[in-house]
Amino acid sequence: MKNIIIPIFLLLCSRSVAQPALYNSGNLRIHDQGQLGFHANLINDGIFDDNLGLVGFYSPSSLEVSGALNPVFFDVEIAADGGVILNTSVNVRNNTNFISGDFRTNKAEPQLFYEFLQDAFFVGESNVSKVDGYASMSGQQSFTFPVGDAAEIRPLILNSEATNPFSKCAYFYEDPNFPSTFNPFNTQIKPRTVEAVSTFEFWRLEGSVTSTVTLSWNARSNLSFIAEEVGNVLIMGWNKVAQQWLPLGTTAVGGDLNAGFVTSGPFIPDDFEIITFGSLAIAEDLLTLDNYYISPNGDGINDFLQIPELEQSPNNRLEIYDRRGLKVFQMENYRDEFTGISNVENTVLNRGIGLPEGLYFYIITMDDLSLNFQGFLFLER
Repeated sequence: MKNIIIPIFLLLCSRSVAQPALYNSGNLRIHDQGQLGFHANLINDGIFDDNLGLVGFYSPSSLEVSGALNPVFFDVEIAADGGVILNTSVNVRNNTNFISGDFRTNKAEPQLFYEFLQDAFFVGESNVSKVDGYASMSGQQSFTFPVGDAAEIRPLILNSEATNPFSKCAYFYEDPNFPSTFNPFNTQIKPRTVEAVSTFEFWRLEGSVTSTVTLSWNARSNLSFIAEEVGNVLIMGWNKVAQQWLPLGTTAVGGDLNAGFVTSGPFIPDDFEIITFGSLAIAEDLLTLDNYYISPNGDGINDFLQIPELEQSPNNRLEIYDRRGLKVFQMENYRDEFTGISNVENTVLNRGIGLPEGLYFYIITMDDLSLNFQGFLFLER
C-alpha cells in the first residue's frame, strides 16, 4: 500500500485560537502505512484512538496537543525544535522516534503525561529529544523512562518483579529542599548511617510493584559534594510514612564521581515521594554502643533497656546473657521490650518476678549495617 502523507497547516474549526490547528470533533483514523504530519496544533475533542501508521510532529517552533480526549497513536515521530507541549495526555502503542524537540508536560500537573502502552518502545532519545515532564508506561515489567529537563536526558531504568499496571516518572533538576511542585523534603532528616543526600536533582517515580531502579549521574550531578568514593553512593527515597529520607540499598554501582550508575535494592515506588542519590557514612565513625543500666521499679526512669542507635538498623537482633553464659533474653527487631524479665525457655528461676539484680552482657547484631556489638548491662532491683 502506498504511504499517505497528510500535512496539516490550516485551522479546521470555528473556535478562536492563537495559531492554526487541527480540530477533531468526530472520528479521525490513520490506516495501516498511513502517515499524518502535524505542522500545527492538535485539538482533539473526538475519537482518535483506532490508529495505525505514523504520526509526525514537524515544526521549527513549538506545537501543542490539547482537547477533551487523549489521542492514541501507533507510531510517533517528533522533529519539532520548539518541542510539543502536551495539555492533554498522549498514548502510544508502538514506536516513538525522538529526532529533535521534547514532549513537554507541566510538572505541576502530574495527570498529564506521555504514555507508552504495552509493548511500546522508543528510539533516538538524546539531550535534544526526550520527555521533559512526566512519562508513563502500562503493561510492562521493565522499562527505561526517557525523561530529563530542557538541557539533558536523565533516564531512570525500572526493573519490576511483575508487570506494572501503571508507572510514571519525571526528572527534576532542583534542590529537594526547595522543589517547585512539591512540599520541601529536608535533606537533613535522614538516618545517621547516611552521610548526605543530593541537593542537586531528584526523580519522581510512581508504581505499585516491587522494583529496583538504576540511576546514572554525570558532572552536573555533583556527586563529589556528597561522597568521597563511588562505593559509598546509594539511592535514597523520601518515605511517605516515616517522613524522612531512607536508603533504598545498593545492588550494583560503577564508574567514578564524574560519571557512573547505581542500582537500588527492591522497594515499592509508591511508598516514596521522590528518590535521588545519597552516600553512606563510614560505619566505624558512626556507631559506638555503651554499657547500659536499667532499674525496672515503675518510677518511669530506666524501667526498660533503651538503645537509640537501633533506630538506624530496624533489622537487628538482641541477646542478653547472665554471668554464667546462660541466655536470658532474645529479640528480633528490638524496640525497647526488655524490662528485666526473661523470655527464653531455660533454667531461670522465678521467671514471673524477673531476673535477679546483677551484671549481664549483651550481643547486638545490626543486619542493615553489617555491624556487631557487645557490652555490659547492669540490672538493679
